[in-house]
Amino acid sequence: MSAKIWKYIIFLELLIIYSLSLFAISYESDFKIVACNVGQGDATLIIKGSSQILVDGGPDSRVLECLGKYIPFNDNKIELVILSHPDKDHFMGLIDVFERYQVGTFLRSKATNSSKDYQLLESLVGGKGIKVVEANTHSDMRLGKIYIDIVSPDDFQNNNLDDLKLNDLSVVVVIKYYEFEAILTGDIEIEGINKLVSRGLITDVEYIKIPHHGSKNNITSGLLRLSKPEIAVISVGKNSYGHPNKETLDLLNTYKIPVMRTDEKGDIVIVSKGEDKIINVLE
Repeated sequence: MSAKIWKYIIFLELLIIYSLSLFAISYESDFKIVACNVGQGDATLIIKGSSQILVDGGPDSRVLECLGKYIPFNDNKIELVILSHPDKDHFMGLIDVFERYQVGTFLRSKATNSSKDYQLLESLVGGKGIKVVEANTHSDMRLGKIYIDIVSPDDFQNNNLDDLKLNDLSVVVVIKYYEFEAILTGDIEIEGINKLVSRGLITDVEYIKIPHHGSKNNITSGLLRLSKPEIAVISVGKNSYGHPNKETLDLLNTYKIPVMRTDEKGDIVIVSKGEDKIINVLE
């Protein structure tokens, strides 16, 4: 083999090593929140280094496309999966997630769904022996430098929950990374929001996921006044419900809160170094 070819091979090897080094540095240092574009549903991926948290899985397998973009191909473990509540547009994609990935812990509300699809999800979780935690305000968690504060639901004893109450039983979490805070709200409605406000559980955050795809009457002035987010994200797709509702968008505009929508932007990626201001949005 000629010296020229050897030099070319060595150059390629050095280029590969350099590229992998840059990837490793980025992979280790960035804290990201990805609002996955899964259509009319919710799926939020939180990444720090080699650890991931997935909140909801959307209505179908499109969540796997999002995970494949932002999780390295050789990383098949998700440390924590959170299901806000057992509506199909939040849990259905998790069936594919649990089949494709190893999951460390599954955090969910006590509320259930009698559908065959949800029973399949529960059967899959049980069959894999995944640790299951029922969310309440006493079950806060930590993953490395990421703190997961559960602000809803409260402990409750009623096991006969009808579908009308599922939204207000959404698992609402505040994700904290140093000074950066994000609140992910599931589909919580006015009654649930007012309860959080009255109990002083809504505090200043940098990022808010607007409840229930921006539907009417799912945010309040109190929520926005107390949370004061730098950015509001609406996870929404083509739908016949009028989501996001004009009144919701107008209220966000009244408080001068920038809005980003997955139906307009696709995946929405927020990067933070842990500060309490200045969020970088990756286009």
